[in-house]
Amino acid sequence: MSGQEDTEWNDVLRAKGILPPKEITVTEDELNALVDQSVVDYHEKKLANATIDELDELEDDEDDRVLEMYRRKRVQEMQEAASRRRFGEVVQISKPDFVREVTEASKDVWVVVHLFKDGIPACRLINAILATLAPKHAETKFLKIVGDQCIPGYPDRNMPTLVVYGHGEMKFQLVGIQSFPGGQGCRVQDLEQLLKLRGVIEGQTGGTAGSKYDDDEDEHAPRYNVRRAGKDEDSDSDWD
Repeated sequence: MSGQEDTEWNDVLRAKGILPPKEITVTEDELNALVDQSVVDYHEKKLANATIDELDELEDDEDDRVLEMYRRKRVQEMQEAASRRRFGEVVQISKPDFVREVTEASKDVWVVVHLFKDGIPACRLINAILATLAPKHAETKFLKIVGDQCIPGYPDRNMPTLVVYGHGEMKFQLVGIQSFPGGQGCRVQDLEQLLKLRGVIEGQTGGTAGSKYDDDEDEHAPRYNVRRAGKDEDSDSDWD
């Protein structure tokens, strides 16, 4: 009988109470790990939501090792949150900036671009909405560019146009105020909700470029192909 068969047979005998339970051996390292985990589990509820200042105040009462672990964890979380909040305002760009500021930048973050024209009330409305959203969702890059400077001859009737990039390519667009949620009555919360549903801004599960984007058409799907318009008017104006 092999060693494995002997072990299985003995297990059967132990299950029937014929043999005494197998002795369980724990190494010193395993025991220390169990103790450490117990300490962590004990303090986790108390410390998980503590601020850095609160952790400092608890230093006399709690295990120094556990406090230091949570302090490092909290600092790391704060640094990660700060690194995501890289923008915070709507920046106006020109046509030569487009590839660098939009296409290339969107490989790492979501980029929202507003094609506008001064004097069009709907463009002023969308500019105001984006100016409110930008500091609130500073992990997303908000830009604006004069429409006919970006695409020569771009018609006024198509503005405002919102073009959204992720993973280095255009993901979707809203062309003309009628394609925005609420149309002329579009509010901050309306556009914010649309961008959240598309995964463009946080408030759901994350903010990496391209996440949660759904190619299926919906009521806010674009009604005009800005990409093709750029090619027709000026071969250098393609969004790519």
